[in-house]
Amino acid sequence: MIYIGLLSDTHGYLNPSVLKFLDPCDELWHAGDIGNLETLRQLQKFKPVKAVSGNIDPPELRFECPEVEVFFAEKMKVVMVHIGGYPGRYSSAARHLIMKEKPALFVCGHSHILRVVFDANYQHLVLNPGAAGKTGFHKQTTALRFRIDSDQISQMEIFDQNRI
Repeated sequence: MIYIGLLSDTHGYLNPSVLKFLDPCDELWHAGDIGNLETLRQLQKFKPVKAVSGNIDPPELRFECPEVEVFFAEKMKVVMVHIGGYPGRYSSAARHLIMKEKPALFVCGHSHILRVVFDANYQHLVLNPGAAGKTGFHKQTTALRFRIDSDQISQMEIFDQNRI
């Protein structure tokens, strides 16, 4: 069993309340728009991190964080990208990845809108943790944490607070 903390769109700001929420997690996944290398380093000192780069991330961060991560968490195949969309509205690149990789879990960011939805068409769960930073149009700061045991997700919790 592994305890995952999922965040996105920090845009160079790590909210102390979000970090407190993520503290019990075993590892963090960041779905892009980290903001800068310093923010990535702070996260890496805090927990082990899997991260993808986003559209606002500078070249030095893109060098360390690929645009796409495909990996297994326990027995769940995960595809993580920054710009992905959601069921019925995937980006063309995301749709191609989904059809090629057939993940059990599709993780993305970019929209600054938290979404947890099962896509019956592709038979996977879509997770977008919303925005954990303070830059953007969002009014709520959000993140997720959950457990993966074998091929099951459980105990999903949402961090949701008015944006600072």
